[in-house]
Amino acid sequence: MKKLVFNFLLIIAFSTSYITAQYQPKDISRADIKKANQWVDQTYNSLSQDEKLGQLFIVALYTNKDDNHVNQVRNIVTNDKIGGLILMQDDAAREINLVNEFQQKSKVPLMIGMDAEWGIYQRINTAHKFPWAMTLGAIQDKDLIYQMAAKIAEDCKRMGINWDFAPVVDVNTNPNNPIIGNRSFGSEVSNVTQSALHYANGLQDHNILAAIKHFPGHGDTNTDSHLDLPVVSHSLERLNKIEIAPFKALMNKGIGGVMVAHLYVPNLESGKGIPASVSKKIVTDLLKDKLGYKGLIITDALNMGAVANKYKPGELDALAFKAGNDIMLFSQGVAEGKKLIQKAIDNGEISQDRVEESVKKILLTKYYLGLNQYSPKNPENINKDINNDSHTKLVQNLYANALTLLKDDKKLLPLNSNSTYYFVPLEEAPYQSFANQLNLNSKVIVKKASELNSIPSNSTVIVGFHKDNSTAYKPYKISAESKKILADLTKSQNVILNVFGSAYALKDIDISKVSTVLVSYENNDDSMTATADALNGKTKISGRLPVLVNDKLKPGMGIDLKVSHTK
Repeated sequence: MKKLVFNFLLIIAFSTSYITAQYQPKDISRADIKKANQWVDQTYNSLSQDEKLGQLFIVALYTNKDDNHVNQVRNIVTNDKIGGLILMQDDAAREINLVNEFQQKSKVPLMIGMDAEWGIYQRINTAHKFPWAMTLGAIQDKDLIYQMAAKIAEDCKRMGINWDFAPVVDVNTNPNNPIIGNRSFGSEVSNVTQSALHYANGLQDHNILAAIKHFPGHGDTNTDSHLDLPVVSHSLERLNKIEIAPFKALMNKGIGGVMVAHLYVPNLESGKGIPASVSKKIVTDLLKDKLGYKGLIITDALNMGAVANKYKPGELDALAFKAGNDIMLFSQGVAEGKKLIQKAIDNGEISQDRVEESVKKILLTKYYLGLNQYSPKNPENINKDINNDSHTKLVQNLYANALTLLKDDKKLLPLNSNSTYYFVPLEEAPYQSFANQLNLNSKVIVKKASELNSIPSNSTVIVGFHKDNSTAYKPYKISAESKKILADLTKSQNVILNVFGSAYALKDIDISKVSTVLVSYENNDDSMTATADALNGKTKISGRLPVLVNDKLKPGMGIDLKVSHTK
């Protein structure tokens, strides 16, 4: 009887000894899991200690830097046997060629990552730009976000990228946040969580790893962590209710990565000024043990001022690994980091089991992403493949579904094709695509700010706030001059205000006398085309405000407008 019990326990132990990773391909079988674990064990056992430690590091590869930079990366790949690369700016074909070369040189396939929150356009400017998360947060049909992420996954695969460091799940409760803002789905936990889940599933269902970021929550910061260390000083109750809530909700949804922020959170880390990314209390005690996260834990970029100004390269990497991170991203000191990690192992500060846990998790994820059978990518026609009509059609549909009508007191929408309208473009960015598209169905006369006196009284005037769309980090401020023009026009005209920028632009705008207010969220050809079509009644308007703008403009606000070609 004792022998039977012993054998049964052995079977149980064997059946539960599989390495776990948060991400698994869809419809994976038990046989596939067993095969994956065999590959991981064989690969791990074939590695020297130095090669095992190399798996913990990802370094940056730029193609807009000189040959000296590329050679440095080449040497790190060859000599330090790192685990992966993060692709930065900016030549798609050259990046593909270099990734092909480096993959060939690597004993273990490299994990290739990219910050591609709004598609690979974020790093490759020949690609097609997808909407920012704030725009997506306004969309009510979240399946559209899934479709977008699936298309981004297609572009990533074409480039040889395996890991998109997205989506952002920070709840943006601070309109003046200098680093998150448009990168957040909004200020409501439920909207952020649902939007992020559809984004992550769209990636991972198509075999591109996702990473929710920036744990434990970067949404209420006044400091840019690229420059200095932000402080989030909320109570534990508030942190659990807002900042940590989306991460907690998504922990058991199979999302393969969590990125840890460079933030000081006093109520989670008692050590003064210790960033979350190097805090054992936050990474191990909270994220791994309390929340039970089993996927890959990766630091935010280690070249960012929040930590790079405080710690030496290598020292920072060792501290991050000690804290519980599996991967040190954008490492500035791989060789020194490996030495310090090994020294900590020799001193008993880190166990070899901890190395095995992280490295096997990394290897298993690589296997599930198909990297055990890497095939080189072809750089020919890459720019056409990542920017074509299929992208345009999807992106314009996303912008159309995000459009948010906050008021239409005089029922000025949709535009009447038999009427004459005046269009006054304000602020600093281009507007011509919007004017051209409007004129396809309606008669619209463009008037400069200096020509307002020539507009007949009681006309319908479309005022466009066209904000710079070149970066997601841009402030949303509207100039005093534009505010005055808007106020003056409301005295004698019927005004349609169209905001081609963040809804935060309305924070200190008096819209009480403005008949119609529409938020388009961004200012580019796709958003302007989608907006003009909606104003002309070709597409419905159904978006909802994703953020708290002020006491009168709250999350969830929005009016539906049905399709109507005629009025």
